[in-house]
Amino acid sequence: MVERKNHKGLFIGYILIYCIFFSWTIAIENLFAEEYSLDDLYRIALERSERIKISEEELFIAEKGKDKALSGLLPRLSAFGNYIRYSGEKTSSSGFVTQPESSTSWGLRLDQSISLGRQELTAVQISNKNIEKSTLDLYAVREEYLFSVSSAFYDVLRAQKAVEIAKANVDRLTKHRDSAQTRLKVGEVTKTVLLRAEAELSGARSEMVKAENILTLAKAILGRLVGLSGNYDLKETVKSSQNTVNSEGIETIASLRQTALMERAEIKASGFQKKIAEEQVKYAQGSYWPSLSVEGVYLRRDEDPSSPFLNKENIYGGLNLNFPFFEGGLRRAEVMESRAKQRRAELALEDLKKNISIEVENAHLDYLTQKEILKSLEDQLIFARDNYNAVSKQFEFGLSDSIDVMDANTLLVTSERQLADARYAYQLSILRLKRVTGTLLKTVMSQKSEVRI
Repeated sequence: MVERKNHKGLFIGYILIYCIFFSWTIAIENLFAEEYSLDDLYRIALERSERIKISEEELFIAEKGKDKALSGLLPRLSAFGNYIRYSGEKTSSSGFVTQPESSTSWGLRLDQSISLGRQELTAVQISNKNIEKSTLDLYAVREEYLFSVSSAFYDVLRAQKAVEIAKANVDRLTKHRDSAQTRLKVGEVTKTVLLRAEAELSGARSEMVKAENILTLAKAILGRLVGLSGNYDLKETVKSSQNTVNSEGIETIASLRQTALMERAEIKASGFQKKIAEEQVKYAQGSYWPSLSVEGVYLRRDEDPSSPFLNKENIYGGLNLNFPFFEGGLRRAEVMESRAKQRRAELALEDLKKNISIEVENAHLDYLTQKEILKSLEDQLIFARDNYNAVSKQFEFGLSDSIDVMDANTLLVTSERQLADARYAYQLSILRLKRVTGTLLKTVMSQKSEVRI
């Protein structure tokens, strides 16, 4: 029995040591956790994002497409060789060799084929415009990704603030519960007051756990977007926490629309897509023109046994003009198809312009809404905090009941949460305005250059 108790004591001791070690490990990780600002997250996201790397590969593919188009303007040089083994040697009645036992031939060929409809030059122009379009697509992907990072960043800050509010709520309700216990002992309140305080405290603790879990998920989402692993913290810079109308210089809705139509990479890319469709019409029409082929050949022959009439070396050139008159309606169908694609590109550009105008108006209205809400909620929080302080003091002196304290605390918690949400929604609305006007990435890059200087 003594030995079993000793083993049980050792087991409990190991468990305690493990718990202490685990808690110290978490504390050390939190102490040395890396801290990132929004600009740091921008930089890391641009370097590590798989979505951006995919768009970069699309640009690389477009550049290689230009190399392929240029190859159509350059002549091709090829070498060839041939060996033939016959069933046997044959000679004529006069003794000349009519069929050797074997023959070999080899040579070099230089040839070039061009379309008189300038299809090769049109293909090069299409590839150049495709590179420009892919570059703009990459710009748009980067800008959209930065806004996604911004949204996730403020989601984490909002979740952190919610945890702080929940902890403060638990502290207030704990003090109220203790006050209710004290007054119950002296007979100033009934037991139902204490039970109500305990119930409210229990609910506040569950809300705190829920807020902590939401924070963990928000940090995981941000880490996935940016490419972070392990524990990390966020720091809110003064610039991001004090985004105001005066410092950001928000323009009117008309000027914002004009800026978006001029700066949005998606509109520029759609414009290049329209030009590509126009060039594709020219390319399809070029198939109505004949094609011209030029070739130069050096040929060397050897036979065994050799005939005295064998011409062992030849050098010749050739010119070939090919003009297809009927191909079953293929060329006409290709031209009509390319014209339909051109019309589709024009309609897509106009549709995109209208959608972006709506995005700008929506973002502008959201900014104005968040601005007005923020002012109202700041005043509401001041009133709610003063109200709670007054009611809690009255409860201590028996001038108010527990329900009044609970109502005042609920109003205070609600005001704190709404103000925190409004602050981060206001800051995000400014970034959304930059995103919909196509100036977000430009602003980030200019800020980076200023820091380097």
